[in-house]
Amino acid sequence: MIAAQNKKWFYLLVLSIIWGTSYILIKKGLVGFTPLQLGSVRILLATLFLFLIGSKSLKTISKNEWKWIALSGFVGSFFPMFFFAYAETEIDSSIAAILNSLVPLFTLFVGLFAFGIQFSKNQLMGVLVGLIGALLLILFGSSINPEQNYWYASFVILATICYAGNANIIKSKLQDVSPMGIAVGNFAAISIPAFIVLLFSGVFKEEVTQGDYFYSSLGYIAILCLIGTCVAKVMFNRLVQMSSAVFSVSVTYLIPIVGIFWGVLDGENFTLKQLVAALLILFGVYLVNKKKTPIKASSS
Repeated sequence: MIAAQNKKWFYLLVLSIIWGTSYILIKKGLVGFTPLQLGSVRILLATLFLFLIGSKSLKTISKNEWKWIALSGFVGSFFPMFFFAYAETEIDSSIAAILNSLVPLFTLFVGLFAFGIQFSKNQLMGVLVGLIGALLLILFGSSINPEQNYWYASFVILATICYAGNANIIKSKLQDVSPMGIAVGNFAAISIPAFIVLLFSGVFKEEVTQGDYFYSSLGYIAILCLIGTCVAKVMFNRLVQMSSAVFSVSVTYLIPIVGIFWGVLDGENFTLKQLVAALLILFGVYLVNKKKTPIKASSS
């Protein structure tokens, strides 16, 4: 039991470092690619990497589980990859990392309304506190960086809702599928739509392939795919299975710290007001992880 607990926290720490670094890699990838190009290239490279190391794991997926694998792929990977790419064309990578902390809050609501999973009054308070923190972070950011369009932060919020849904899908419907099987199956399901997007994205035009930042941006995306998508995806699936949906997405406690570090290092502005708003979000996440009087989904 102790070993299992230690392993759970180890996964959480490693994932926070990997995913906290992902946002600056997306930012660097966008120097040479558009959001559609980055998202589709990222998905196809990740598909290639995952099939090279884990194609045999597809055997662990039953016929009835494929619908959930496909849904998990679109909700947990396909849409969020494009959402974050679009978001970071306007907002700083550090802000995207902080807003990602909303995942545990939305995980509760998705679990309640879609799967009937109970949560407590204390957790409901955490959701409200976290959302207030997110609103303040967006308002502060828009005043500090008036040249940035902070409506694009809504793309991050949509991505967090997607991640929340994915965590509940894995926990409720895919417990018997290996973590590698889920990851490979996810990308097998979304690779064809991603290829279609790539064909219409203009990535093969000469001004893109001959651009000054084409190869450097492609390198950042490759690192993002190999570590931030492939390795992290398998680790996250395993973490969900060995713990709970809410605990697994509490990796977002530490992601902002790593994201802010890389953002500041890259010259992004980050003020005391934004720090307070970020801490408010994390306090909300803390409340979410405390359990008291359960609130049940209405049967009416």
